[in-house]
Amino acid sequence: MKPWSIGTIGLAGLAAIIAGGYSAPEVLLAVVALTALGVGIGWPHFLGIPAKKTLAALIGLPGVGSAVAATYLPAPGFLDWTPAFIAAGVLAIFVMQLLRGTGQSQRLESTLGSCAGVLLSCLGAGWIACFRFNGVREMFLVAAISAAVALAVGLIRWPDRVVAPLGIVGAGLAGPLAGLVFSGIAVLPAAVVGVVVGAVLVSFRRLVILHGEPLNFPAALGMGLGPVAAVGSLAYFIDKLLIY
Repeated sequence: MKPWSIGTIGLAGLAAIIAGGYSAPEVLLAVVALTALGVGIGWPHFLGIPAKKTLAALIGLPGVGSAVAATYLPAPGFLDWTPAFIAAGVLAIFVMQLLRGTGQSQRLESTLGSCAGVLLSCLGAGWIACFRFNGVREMFLVAAISAAVALAVGLIRWPDRVVAPLGIVGAGLAGPLAGLVFSGIAVLPAAVVGVVVGAVLVSFRRLVILHGEPLNFPAALGMGLGPVAAVGSLAYFIDKLLIY
């Protein structure tokens, strides 16, 4: 699949998260959990490492646990259990690699890459925390609109040296605009969220381009949903630092 297809998957995942946010909390939980599982399934395919089914479970399940915890933990500790789930996933990956035994192919790449996948999977819980924080949806919406703009710019089939700055600037402008139109968030925190979200998403686009090889659907699924999951936690922590 081509890079623009990955952006389309990311936009679809983002749309599902927004729809879940404006539905019942259980719907948002289901969407974030499915996003984590999608990252788990696709990340080993993108890395091209062995033991894909086992690693899919070890990457995706901690993200599901983190999402469940973020949904039901009392405020303000929405992500208090997220580090524990990340640590559990990383530990499980190390144990799995030890059980594979010495002399197996790509052990180092598999270990390091899978640990990064666990982190992305668990960071998706940030969308739930962002939604529950202060009982309002302003930053949730600002982050989602900024991400949508960055992903949409990434669909343009121009050189990366043009698309990358355009995506960052577009997201950086979309954040304050969304904050002014749809919420009462000040321009500065909305702009910071937009720029950070845009930078993360265009970085993943660059990663796909550097990969070079054609991607199958599971790999495209993981690369499309991974950065979308990550920006949820970024928006939540920026919300706490600049607004709370």
